[in-house]
Amino acid sequence: MPFGKHTVRPLTTLGALGVVTALALTGCAATSSSATDDSTDSGKVSRVSITLTNDGSDKCAVSTTKVPAGPVTFTVKNESSTAITEVELLQDQRIFGEKENLAPGLDAVRFTATLGGGKYQVYCPGADKELTDFTVTGKVASTANSSAATLLKSGATGYSKYVDAQVSDMVTAVKQLQTDIDAGNLEAAKKDYANARPYYEHVESDVDGFVKKGFKATDNAGNLDYLIDMRASNLDDAVGWSGFHAVERDLFETGAISDGTKQYAADLTTNVTLLAKLVPTLDYKPEDLANGAAGLLEEVQSNKITGEEEAYSHIDLVDLAANVEGARQAFAYLKPGLTKLDPTLTKQIATQFDKTNSMMDGFRNADDLGGFDSWDDAAKSAHANEISQRVQALQDPLSRLAEKVATA
Repeated sequence: MPFGKHTVRPLTTLGALGVVTALALTGCAATSSSATDDSTDSGKVSRVSITLTNDGSDKCAVSTTKVPAGPVTFTVKNESSTAITEVELLQDQRIFGEKENLAPGLDAVRFTATLGGGKYQVYCPGADKELTDFTVTGKVASTANSSAATLLKSGATGYSKYVDAQVSDMVTAVKQLQTDIDAGNLEAAKKDYANARPYYEHVESDVDGFVKKGFKATDNAGNLDYLIDMRASNLDDAVGWSGFHAVERDLFETGAISDGTKQYAADLTTNVTLLAKLVPTLDYKPEDLANGAAGLLEEVQSNKITGEEEAYSHIDLVDLAANVEGARQAFAYLKPGLTKLDPTLTKQIATQFDKTNSMMDGFRNADDLGGFDSWDDAAKSAHANEISQRVQALQDPLSRLAEKVATA
């Protein structure tokens, strides 16, 4: 059964590490879809539309089930299905791309992946027919001699080190959170919580695909992303509370540290420490960075602006700023190669990042937890539309980035 952002997904085995992993690719906002064709500005890109409907039964319709090897853009639109909330592209249980939080009536979204020849499957959990066979023919043309491609590859390598550092710093921050919780220091623990959250929010779209050894891919009890970052809105009753938001609930709603709180903190430390050991095994492609950046901005629109993420502490603006910063870092590592490919698009995205950051600076408040205003009902009523429109203005040019770098 899917649980929103944290639905457990099939993954590939990591052998010596004794766990399972995959890099989940998140995509970009899109306004249209089309059949397979040639992109006018980024080389040959195959295009596939996936439409989710309910006309008495829940259907996941794939516009074509065969494309040539190379970059493929999947555009996903949920027209009327309430049972289907995500779409994944799988090969041998590994995720090559996905879209989540697909509520009926929202704008279409998309992701781009460079695919080699072989058999894949489009997976739509909750559909009457959940798996659709998908074939990729031929081989991917080499771009090794492209100066832009070389720069983009170098950027992906550099970005992987950024992700490693963020997760390592998160471990340190979570350990401090556990220390103050164990000491029964409620006010210090609240500050620790706000200080620890941004590390995960910077990179969450890149590190949410790990399942512990011994667990099925459909079991939230082994999904590290669920165990670290589940929310009240996607609570799996069979697993129960866990992670950051279990701690948040006790600190901010209950207002007391119990033995249960101490166990939540200890489990969180264990899980983020395991994550830190696994993250260095990930191998990023340039389009992964582009898709991940767009995914972080989609997190802003779907979970942060609504106040769903930090339902008890109301530090959603801390998370929101961290999502934007994580997206900016992914873009920054791609920027040298992207400048060679399309200097106009590069400048446009950079300008929109600057405008978004300037807007967020207006919400900074050194007296509030995490350094930003509390995202209470009054703040949401006054500013939610402003933030949403500003982030959308950034998403629009960023939505072209994955195809651009995938065809360098």
